[in-house]
Amino acid sequence: MDIRSVKIEIIKAIHDCSQRGLYQTVKWLSELNFALHHVKLKESDIPKYKESEEELEEYLVAKSYFDIKEYDRCAHYLKNCVSHKSKFLYYYSSYLSIEKKKLDNMADTNCPPDPKKDDDLRNLASQLLKDNFQDKMDGYLQYLYGVILKKLDATYLATDNLLKSVRAEPMLWCSWFELGKLVEDFSILPDHWMKEFFIAHACLEQLRNDEALQMCETLGAKGFNNSMFLMSQLALCYHNNRELDKAIGMFRRILQQDPYRLDNLDIYSNLLYVQEMKTQLADLAHKVVTIDKYRVETCCVIGNYYSLRSDHPKAVLYFKRALKLNPRFLSAWTLMGHEFMEMKNTNAAIQSYRKALEINNKDYRAWYGLGQTYEILKMYFYSLHYYKQAQQLKPNDSRMIIAVGEIYEKLDKIENALKCYFKACSVGDVEGLALLRLSKLYDKLNDTENAAAAFTEYCLREESNKDKAYEEQTDFYNALQYLANYHMNKGQLEDAYTYAYKCLDCDETKEQGKALLKEIAAKRAERDNEVKMVESGQREPPDVNNSSDMNFSDMNMEN
Repeated sequence: MDIRSVKIEIIKAIHDCSQRGLYQTVKWLSELNFALHHVKLKESDIPKYKESEEELEEYLVAKSYFDIKEYDRCAHYLKNCVSHKSKFLYYYSSYLSIEKKKLDNMADTNCPPDPKKDDDLRNLASQLLKDNFQDKMDGYLQYLYGVILKKLDATYLATDNLLKSVRAEPMLWCSWFELGKLVEDFSILPDHWMKEFFIAHACLEQLRNDEALQMCETLGAKGFNNSMFLMSQLALCYHNNRELDKAIGMFRRILQQDPYRLDNLDIYSNLLYVQEMKTQLADLAHKVVTIDKYRVETCCVIGNYYSLRSDHPKAVLYFKRALKLNPRFLSAWTLMGHEFMEMKNTNAAIQSYRKALEINNKDYRAWYGLGQTYEILKMYFYSLHYYKQAQQLKPNDSRMIIAVGEIYEKLDKIENALKCYFKACSVGDVEGLALLRLSKLYDKLNDTENAAAAFTEYCLREESNKDKAYEEQTDFYNALQYLANYHMNKGQLEDAYTYAYKCLDCDETKEQGKALLKEIAAKRAERDNEVKMVESGQREPPDVNNSSDMNFSDMNMEN
């Protein structure tokens, strides 16, 4: 990868996309260009631009209206233009006008309009189809046509047009971005250095986190290590891989370098929520409000803040605000589903999770949320289906496997449950629950040997965890109590004493621990007395061989 050539391409693409109003792509390319500030260009390297006289007046007045979001006025002045740039701006402003009106007319956030019944969008698609048949489309128009087809759920056609777009205009990041969830075979993509950034993005979208992480590190080594995009991708990779401390550290680094950046801060707030870092989440909520209170990320951060304070109705209010700003913001639907679950409103939770899956059917959190909801409703076959979907998306996540195992256990499919718990242990038991579930299931089956082995390993793991929650502490001490009883029944008094003594540290197992210690002391005393009597000659040690011979002789005599 020739970094100087890359920078020249980026500068040219920034100009071309800016003229067409593709500001998100301009922002992305500009951040990438800034990451290459150490690469210096000569004046002769920087492309020179001269405005074409063709339709210049119409374009300039229309672009001024586009910039202040008067999309219908912009389209009106460009409707008869034929140049590629003007035609793209005409169609793009028409599309944005339709989307804006849809948002303005949306009465109920929980019931957004069905994209398949959008007549205005279909009419616009039919206009673009004519240009497509007449081969009048450049890469930019192919991108717009692909986006509209994707909105209308014509996924195959959308993918085809977006692929044509990146082949014609490989610097058009918005096309690559839209392809993120659609293309799994990367060999059909054009060989351009932008493909590497796409792979980093697409692997993350498709939950191929290790591949995404590797590509981000490769691009960083090629000179893009200061790219905000790559740093945020790394943070998301760490988040998906449950490396929470690394993810939080990366987000802090991003905010240190760009303190007013709001992109992906909803994910950062999720991390702070999971780690119960109340002070940091409160500081983040205060900060994002001062930057821009009408951003979807801001609403989600505040929603998480209220959720952590157990103010669930207020959290729902802010997630609804986020969805008024952007009805297709995935995080808000999923988080709102979680809040409805906390409020025991299962119908609203199911609706929220289903909306999330309409936007992205690879959102494992929504599948998992549906599984939890139906489990609460005791509809276990439904629950099993949704948990399995989540587990397929996150095959090495022990939480998903354990959830499937628990449902199998409730359905009395014990063999399947055991397989799930074993698999959860083998892939890395993140929360330490698989061994506990396995132990309890063996105990339920009266398989004391395997139950004791599993409980022993569970206790060894948990002893190093000093900050256990109350429920985890109770499980830990119950396991110790089980092992104390097990070893005492086996006559292994030293081991039984060790486990019973540890039971004294918990109020719930303290009395049982004391009772066990008394019983162990009595058995020890009895054993010691027997040893003393044998040593003093008051009792002969039993001779197994003699007794067996005597019995054999007696039997012969009787015969």
